[in-house]
Amino acid sequence: MSQTHPNPLVPFSVACLGIGTYALMDVLMKSLSIQLGVYNAMLWRTSAGLLIAFVLFMWKRGTWPALSVLRLHVWRGAVTSVMAFLFFWGLVYVPVAEAIGLSFIAPLIALYLAAVLLKEKISETAVLASLFGLSGAVVIVFGKLGGEYDDNVGLGIAAILLSALIYAYNLILQRQQAVIAGPVEIAFFQNATVVSIYALFAPFWAVVPSVDVMPELLTASALGIASLMLLSWAYARAQARILIPVEYTAFLWAAWMGWLAFDEQVTGWTLVGTGLIVVGCLVAARQKSGPVEHIETTAI
Repeated sequence: MSQTHPNPLVPFSVACLGIGTYALMDVLMKSLSIQLGVYNAMLWRTSAGLLIAFVLFMWKRGTWPALSVLRLHVWRGAVTSVMAFLFFWGLVYVPVAEAIGLSFIAPLIALYLAAVLLKEKISETAVLASLFGLSGAVVIVFGKLGGEYDDNVGLGIAAILLSALIYAYNLILQRQQAVIAGPVEIAFFQNATVVSIYALFAPFWAVVPSVDVMPELLTASALGIASLMLLSWAYARAQARILIPVEYTAFLWAAWMGWLAFDEQVTGWTLVGTGLIVVGCLVAARQKSGPVEHIETTAI
């Protein structure tokens, strides 16, 4: 049951920690993707995540969902498997902060998907928000074109933008899923679906990772599960309008961790572009129709 916390600072702080753990997972996944390739990094991380989610599911004495709920779990897991692969493939070639900044366009795209799929009316505010978001993405890409651009960087940006487009649809599925299942059940079936899909390609691409990378794999898996639980706890105990600003700390975490781990420098173009995208998201958040979903790509 959702219950508002008497001190909003508590869920606010927990949400900040949740975003930080996801940013750290992104950094670890970039390292693992460089070492193992994106497919193997995703296969083994989600496999470890499935074990953790299974233990939590059994500890919570979870029950098998109805067929209609199971279909939604499986469909969202399939969407996530494609979305996550594209994001982490792009992350190999694009600095972490820029990738996170570009991913912020997802909720703006979701406004239009909601109009198509959920028959929600698009307001003038939504259009204005989208223009800010689109301008921000263009600025970030333009900054790359004027600097260290090459074919791999261009493809990486394209992969991240396509991942953000798919994530926007994932937000629609998230709305539908959240009202019928708890976070532990969602984590278990999502990981199970992703592992099942990636396992189909195991005979061709799977390589058993060395013992040296196991700590990174296990840590990345644990961080993903922990962040999901932290954010779920926080959003059940504070209004979305209080926690929305927390989502944008993902860029600060990503910039700091990318600099520490990969010596990635944050350019002025990235700061300006991300600022425009954040303004667009905040404009969208001021609409009166319903809660705002998570903004950073935290469902992967």
